[in-house]
Amino acid sequence: MSGLVNLLLFTRYPRPGEVKTRLIPALGETGAARLQRRLCEAVVEVAREFRRSRPPGKTLLTVCTTGADEQRFRSWLGPDLEYRRQATGGLGERMNSAATTALNPADRRHRERPRPEALLLVGSDLPGLNSELLHQAATALRDHDVVLGPAQDGGYYLIGLKEPHPRLFIDIAWGTERVLEQTRAAGKRLGLKAALLPPLSDIDRPEDLAELTPDHRFADLFQKSPRLSVIIPALNEAARIGATIAALGRTEGVEIIVADGGSRDQTPKLAATAGAKVLQTPPGRARQQNLAADLAQGPYLLFLHADTLPPPGYQHLIRQALDDPATVAGAFRLNIEGKGTNLRLMEWGANLRSRLRQLPYGDQGLFMTKRIFTELGGFADLPIMEDYELVGRLRRRGRVLTLPEPVVTAGRRWQTLGVWRTFLINQTVVIGFHAGIAPEKLAALYRR
Repeated sequence: MSGLVNLLLFTRYPRPGEVKTRLIPALGETGAARLQRRLCEAVVEVAREFRRSRPPGKTLLTVCTTGADEQRFRSWLGPDLEYRRQATGGLGERMNSAATTALNPADRRHRERPRPEALLLVGSDLPGLNSELLHQAATALRDHDVVLGPAQDGGYYLIGLKEPHPRLFIDIAWGTERVLEQTRAAGKRLGLKAALLPPLSDIDRPEDLAELTPDHRFADLFQKSPRLSVIIPALNEAARIGATIAALGRTEGVEIIVADGGSRDQTPKLAATAGAKVLQTPPGRARQQNLAADLAQGPYLLFLHADTLPPPGYQHLIRQALDDPATVAGAFRLNIEGKGTNLRLMEWGANLRSRLRQLPYGDQGLFMTKRIFTELGGFADLPIMEDYELVGRLRRRGRVLTLPEPVVTAGRRWQTLGVWRTFLINQTVVIGFHAGIAPEKLAALYRR
């Protein structure tokens, strides 16, 4: 089908205790919510792949939401999708309302668009869904009135329509093994020609979880703790790298990658001896971090400067902070190594900026999911201000949280140049960046 296809994704915000309740005995409330989140993210990626494979402008992706406001969903799933709140009532009423709204020109939010030739409505817990199945469904609607994707539990994972048919959603025993049977019977009574897709399993019961364990997209969810990848860009940091890696600890579920930009000292050797993976990269902190992130195996990323020590329990703090999908990134409170009133004043100002403006800097230990980092394109290839620029994009996506637990960062620059001179240089670089001064000139000013 070459005309406009509207793909509706039905989902709920992954709030612990409110989603995948039948899986809570097996996974716990937080584990069930994490699974719901990951399943939905996987379906959204399939939907994007479907859109990329079709002619430009011929696919609408609409997320039908419940459980949170639109901004939370937009922060979580991205700004390239449309969002529509589900109607009230039972599942059948909500699905019928969504289908009718999408197919009826009088009810559509964007009336300048042509009427969709096809509507595909899918759930958000389908690890087996792929772009080819969506193409198959859209193609079947050329000469069928309705397309159904049977679920192994007796329901269906997809329904495709060309016209609204409210009676397909009435008098259905939702949540039972009779849903598909009753829907097909309703279609026959209406004289609709139906097509069936290959069956898939959805994930609703503890026995369904076995289907996920061989799937690399979900494997970490069944580990004791999902892996965190700590990325440390380094250049001639032999004096500090050992202490930083030691502070991270050899903890299960933590991967440490030192991205060395051509050190002339013993940094790579010391990092490897301390237990880190060492990646040799071209110089430039942005490039170093991007290359390491490409190799990172964990779903969570922490970007940590080589002279910065994390707080105790950092890995658990990061996972807890990122459990809310509306939190797109975070950092820790700043503690600068050294004594003196002026240093404490700098800390206070930095932490105030970080909390109120959601604008932490790289020396505070930036963390986020690898999915968000990848979707945003990673660090811009800048010689300076790469952390500032990335945080600006993160803020536009969603909430950037500053945790109260502090990192301890070396005060050597403050002590060498002087507190107020360092402060003035830092502020000049920020102002110059916003004024459009070439980053190369700003980098030269910062490092002279």
